[in-house]
Amino acid sequence: MTTQQGELVEQGDEVTLFVARRVEPGYETAFELWAKNILAAASAHEGNLGTGLLRPAGPDTPWHLMLHFRDGDAFRSWQDSPARAACFARADGHHHEVHRHEILGMEGWFATTPGAAQRRPPVRWKMAVASTVAIAPLTVAAAVLLTPHLAGLPVAVRPLVTAPLISGLMTYAALPAVTRLLRRWLFPADS
Repeated sequence: MTTQQGELVEQGDEVTLFVARRVEPGYETAFELWAKNILAAASAHEGNLGTGLLRPAGPDTPWHLMLHFRDGDAFRSWQDSPARAACFARADGHHHEVHRHEILGMEGWFATTPGAAQRRPPVRWKMAVASTVAIAPLTVAAAVLLTPHLAGLPVAVRPLVTAPLISGLMTYAALPAVTRLLRRWLFPADS
């Protein structure tokens, strides 16, 4: 199977789909109901591993939907499903997709440098070790620096503040640095 970005999805690859949709002002409530319905349909679909909805960070910013599937077959099955088609048939036309990104397994995390994007991904246990090396300092820093300032927020809201920050730093700073640092270990064929 090939994703919309032309990436080859192997049989065992997990697929995570991120979709950003811009909603016309005044139609936010209708969109949220539509989004919850399509995510519920996706959740009930065979092979779905989870879904999520992130409300916009501010005015004129998009809503984000996340759908995670166990493999390419489950992802393709959802894309072609009558349930998905029915949800889009009920869309009111007051929202549209502005961005779509499909990530395959953990491999997407290791294509954050130009050199790594051209290599065969490392074995999964090495990816797990490298991810831990990258995320551990970020998690500790967030606990020490951010948590005291978030004490007034409900417990369920705190991760909504820290997770995007840690994820962004992980994606754009920590993992590229760790990948460069551990390059010879992660990609021994290049040595």
